[in-house]
Amino acid sequence: MLFSVILSFIIGYVAIVFEHPLKLDKTVPALIMAALCWAFVSLGHLEVFDHHGHEAALDNILLHHIGKTAEILIFLIGAMTIVELIDLHGGFGAITDRIKTTKKSTMLWMVMPLAFFLSATLDNLACTIVVVSLLRKLVPVKEERIYFISLGVIAANAGGAWSPIGDVTTTMLWIGDRISVSGLVLALLLPSIACAIIPTAVMAAMPYMKGNITPADTSDNHAGEKNPKIKGADTMLIAGLAGLVFVPIFKTVTHLPPYVGMMLSLGIVWLISEYLHPDEEFEDK
Repeated sequence: MLFSVILSFIIGYVAIVFEHPLKLDKTVPALIMAALCWAFVSLGHLEVFDHHGHEAALDNILLHHIGKTAEILIFLIGAMTIVELIDLHGGFGAITDRIKTTKKSTMLWMVMPLAFFLSATLDNLACTIVVVSLLRKLVPVKEERIYFISLGVIAANAGGAWSPIGDVTTTMLWIGDRISVSGLVLALLLPSIACAIIPTAVMAAMPYMKGNITPADTSDNHAGEKNPKIKGADTMLIAGLAGLVFVPIFKTVTHLPPYVGMMLSLGIVWLISEYLHPDEEFEDK
């Protein structure tokens, strides 16, 4: 049975690595692999050990591991819900409303720090989605927008590297007490800044970054049409970002797992959302 466990793990991991060629979401082989591995352990009555190296009952080991997995899931679901609440209330639109430049190189230097610091609070995947949405409004022509999006992806990955909530990998290490917030920031902040600034400087010097951004085609009835500003957009943006930044502070002060702080932040941001706009106001949005 031990061989079956090892074989299941290898096949499952290979399927995860080749997600794109197989056209199969990596979650599928991960779930099957996990279930089969534990099934073979149970059927073969294999010995299992706790994190202290002591032999333990299978049920207790399963409970420990599912609890650690649940911590990460609750944390990520809470973070993504806060991001959705900000977006629902037009919070990210409050950022685009303040960007007035039409010069390509200037826009590039504005996109970089925006993606860099948003990624440190939202996580790099959510940040990339937000930045792409913002750039669709700021840079109407797709051929031009793709350059800004490329830099946004680079800056988002750089920004997520130095923050404990900026990337799934660092989040898992932080939740597992493998890294500290101060240690992570001190070790990676300056390299991350360099990773964002150098590509921006190189791209800003390229010929395709000269001149102004091509305006939207005004012949389209909807082109250039701005969405009406939602009341409380600024409040939700500040509350949401503050809630995410509060999580590491909460863990440091209380020494409780990060998902507890995320639950508190989500509850407060949700409370603000409920009083700013009842749900029915967004039915037609």
